[in-house]
Amino acid sequence: MADGNLANLAEAREAAYSTPLELLNPAQPALFQADAMWPIFERLRKEDPVHHTAEHEFGPYWSITKYTDIMAVDTNHQVFSSEGGITIAEQTQGDGPLPMFIAMDPPRHDVQRKTVSPAVSPTSLQVMEPLIRERAATILDNLPIGEEFDWVDKVSKELTGMTLATLFGMPQEDRRRLIYWSDVVTAVPGQGLIDSIEQKMQIFVEYHSYFTNLWNERVNADPTGDLVSMLAHGEATRNMEPREYFGNIVLLTVGGNDTTRNTISGSILALNRNPDQYAKLRANPELIPSMVSETIRWQTPLAHMRRRALQDFEFQGKQIKKGDKVIMWYVSGNRDDEVIERPNEYIIDRERPRTHVSFGFGIHRCVGNRLAELQLKIIWEEILKRFPAIEVVGEPKRVYSTFVKGYETLPVIIPARN
Repeated sequence: MADGNLANLAEAREAAYSTPLELLNPAQPALFQADAMWPIFERLRKEDPVHHTAEHEFGPYWSITKYTDIMAVDTNHQVFSSEGGITIAEQTQGDGPLPMFIAMDPPRHDVQRKTVSPAVSPTSLQVMEPLIRERAATILDNLPIGEEFDWVDKVSKELTGMTLATLFGMPQEDRRRLIYWSDVVTAVPGQGLIDSIEQKMQIFVEYHSYFTNLWNERVNADPTGDLVSMLAHGEATRNMEPREYFGNIVLLTVGGNDTTRNTISGSILALNRNPDQYAKLRANPELIPSMVSETIRWQTPLAHMRRRALQDFEFQGKQIKKGDKVIMWYVSGNRDDEVIERPNEYIIDRERPRTHVSFGFGIHRCVGNRLAELQLKIIWEEILKRFPAIEVVGEPKRVYSTFVKGYETLPVIIPARN
């Protein structure tokens, strides 16, 4: 089944195919909020897969829209640099973009990433799994039966917040502050959460202060397994500047929040829109890992990543100039029918469900991808034990963003328990 409201999609398709090709601009948050960006990407993949948009509020940029082209850019950090930011929007935090390892090139990237990687290693995940399962069970056991509620608030935010707080070594009662700060990082002023850049900066002061206090606690204590302690004691990170420490906290917060939270919500929506797949899952819970990978592809919780060309470079017949902004549209690559069969359909028992670009490729591949998959696997194992169905009873409210492809609300009802 195709995504989005059919009326929205019909209008979007007409607009996408009637606009002169050189004027196509996929970076429109209103289209993403309406889930109506698909026809633009469909046309670009067919007619102009390496596409230049000359005019945009954040300056001209190239769109990379096909799977194999995205892979080629993502794995070529010698030409396409992450330095300076990963989103099409320019960061405006005080003195320019916050330094963070996802927005660095080797060797700085490698040593900082290596410092925090043990927190999400297979051994760490084995230790965390029983705790995540216990929390998932508690969340689900406290849900109302026969009453409408917001799945994003009651489930997706809760599980993600609990896991993130554990990773940072924070008190659980502060987990909602963490989710709020994560949302503020990517929020567009005037779209509900914040009114202005000034307000955003004020919230960042509070966010920064909280994690500075955590650093000061950890740096004066024996090393533990949480992310803040790892940064405070790591050989490559213990002397980092405060802005660089905070930049990495922001990265780990947003990365740990958005991918998992929006894919948990997306799984409920996808299965409701594809009842044959939901029935297949209930009949065969062994499909959960495959369903998780398919949902991560179908949802694509982070829609794009940005690079900047370090030199003039010819790519697929196009002349990319040094300094040009290059956007890898993961959301488009995941719908490329040259690589993924029937890509607009949600099929939980695909032959190769892990064939997707949602986690990126190469040195910047998502460091917490296995933790995201683990949380999704556990929540669905626990859901199927408890509920014969979870029914979506209204349209979701989507995030106004071309970066975070997610949900603000998703109204559901659970009719009964098993």
